[in-house]
Amino acid sequence: MIEIARIPALSDNYIWLVHEPVSGETVVIDPAEVEPVLAEAEARGWTITQIWNTHWHPDHVGGNAAIKAATGCAITSPEAERERIASFDVTVKGGDVVHLGALRADVIDVPAHTAGHIAYHLPEEQAIFVGDTLFAMGCGRLFEGTAEQMFDNMTRLAALPGETAVYCAHEYTESNGRYALVAEPDNPALAERMEQVFAMRARGEPTVPTTIALERATNPFMRARSAEELAERRAAKDNFRG
Repeated sequence: MIEIARIPALSDNYIWLVHEPVSGETVVIDPAEVEPVLAEAEARGWTITQIWNTHWHPDHVGGNAAIKAATGCAITSPEAERERIASFDVTVKGGDVVHLGALRADVIDVPAHTAGHIAYHLPEEQAIFVGDTLFAMGCGRLFEGTAEQMFDNMTRLAALPGETAVYCAHEYTESNGRYALVAEPDNPALAERMEQVFAMRARGEPTVPTTIALERATNPFMRARSAEELAERRAAKDNFRG
């Protein structure tokens, strides 16, 4: 069974370390920084052999070159963003498969936040690493894509088994939830969840990973009934100051 470590970085990023104990391989997902990653791996006695990038933004690839220089690891990045990522060894697109030891990860195209954004789904482990596409009670901003694309992403992700753990790359849950309460004021599951989130954040605790089932029940973007409704909610969230 894999082990997963959460590494806080920058102001609100999460970097993920995934360790497959049989092979001894460890992958870093979206390294925003270098030193926290190397320190965590050393503390755990894990050998970093790979990096998986979900998209090109600097707070997801900024540690690529230095981690590769320190460990000799191989870097996998989105094919559609190869010209925007300086350090990579392999590029992949939706439908491709990557491996961590014997562990399989299916690559899923989830464009909208960036044009070539991808996610890594580990079906055997009931886990998915979504970068900035899906957040707890939120979705990524539409920097390089459309509401239609993001609606398709939400539909595709919502179809995964409910117990699938969702590992996103930012601690945005409280601010997302404040908007969600405005978007769906009569959602009792959302109100209950936010009581828990407020308490967790007051204690300084992380709120991710989340699950697909929890997002189906409380995420106003995954619950949008059309691309038009998602676009309206995305615009409202971008202007929300709650």
